[in-house]
Amino acid sequence: MSHSIALIGAGAMGGAIGARLARTGTALRVFDRNAAQMQPLVALGATATGSAAEAAAGAPAVILSLNSARIVRAAVFGEDGVAAGAAPGTLIIDMSSIDPASTQELAREAHERGLRWVDSPLSGGAPKAAIGQLTLMQGGAEDDVAEAQRVLAQVAANQTRMGAAGAGQTTKLINQVLCGLNFLAVAEATALAEAAGVAAERIPAALAGGRADSAILQEYMPRFAGRDYRPTGRIDNMVKDLDGARDLARLSHTPMPLTVVCAEVHRLLTARGLGDQDQAALMEFFPNPLAKEASR
Repeated sequence: MSHSIALIGAGAMGGAIGARLARTGTALRVFDRNAAQMQPLVALGATATGSAAEAAAGAPAVILSLNSARIVRAAVFGEDGVAAGAAPGTLIIDMSSIDPASTQELAREAHERGLRWVDSPLSGGAPKAAIGQLTLMQGGAEDDVAEAQRVLAQVAANQTRMGAAGAGQTTKLINQVLCGLNFLAVAEATALAEAAGVAAERIPAALAGGRADSAILQEYMPRFAGRDYRPTGRIDNMVKDLDGARDLARLSHTPMPLTVVCAEVHRLLTARGLGDQDQAALMEFFPNPLAKEASR
């Protein structure tokens, strides 16, 4: 595209998305309330702006990467928000993870103001964004999703339209149920391996290709075993997502006992001050027999 794309939100995830776009030739106009978070993107050639409205001015598409529906609403429809600067027909691509009902309301309001809306939450985190291999699940009108997929082609290896506005967010909640349960299962299995005296870091190779294998097993059991807490996500974000899945399940009277337990483990760790830590910090829920032996 000949025009710059706007990016609202340059935190851990938005920064990774922006960096990948900048490195692959996309001109970016970026806004974040924390000016320091824009600087790495500025170093890659992006233009820092003073408001979401300024970032959106003249941009055919605006990417949002924010933490909650409340923040998304403020960034788009609040004072100096995207809607104040965007031209009619501008495509808003919301890559935040928020609830489907809020997304449907936001999309309706956008359409009333002459703007287009695609929800495009992601799976893969910052590491996959950095190499252009995100998985995106999208909701919106067919033509709008097709345009969003062109905008995001350099950051994603798999993009799928799931239906109308909100369908992408619903699919993301299902993704988070699968991820959350898998993270907790692998952490629990790591704790058992350590207690039983088996080298947990060797288990992924031993189980590769079997039914227990998964991307989370391969990436995270070595990290769990090594207490490698490098940030690639947040425990409190998983609480938000699993609570969202539970709320959605209530509407259809769908029982989700394992999801509730998983959410409570994440909530407990958040209450202990670990909400901003990576999923690898799930190991703090379990006793560490190796640490006990080292202290003897």
